[in-house]
Amino acid sequence: MTELGQYLTKKSVNKALVSRRTGISESRLSQLSSNESTQLRVKELYLIALAIDVSPCEILMEVCIDIKLESK
Repeated sequence: MTELGQYLTKKSVNKALVSRRTGISESRLSQLSSNESTQLRVKELYLIALAIDVSPCEILMEVCIDIKLESK
């Protein structure tokens, strides 16, 4: 499961409702939630945040939790 998938599960998000509100297909939401190689687009992240009434920054922080700057 992806970080987005874990976040949506933790928040008990109904993907069918998100799909209706955002226009993102349920199959795309399923891919974003389960397939690590699927790339989340910024527009999708923003629409999902609007649909579930959270700050896009909150989702971004969760999705990018493992991303760090390289040390010199």
